[in-house]
Amino acid sequence: MARNSKTPEFEQALEELEKLVETLERGDLPLEEALKRFERGVELTRHCQGALKAAQQRVEILLRRNNGEVEATPFVSEEEAPGGSGPEVPFAPPPGSLAAPPDPKS
Repeated sequence: MARNSKTPEFEQALEELEKLVETLERGDLPLEEALKRFERGVELTRHCQGALKAAQQRVEILLRRNNGEVEATPFVSEEEAPGGSGPEVPFAPPPGSLAAPPDPKS
């Protein structure tokens, strides 16, 4: 099946997104070009989020028990295991959950 050149595979989309972010962070693009690249970045982000959601659904299907319940089994890599030397991964809230904190005055 032929793929649209604007819909890259996940890894390619992520690599392109990383390059776009680097370019935008330099801040040396004219406004119109920066907006075009930002728009492409949004497209790539949505594509990556969709690919990750589809992968998560596939994993859930594979882990589904005979009675239809999903058995949650945490994944722990060798690096994350006690005594492992894996890199620390910063916490990132799920997309769309970045609501403003409640106002302490109210």
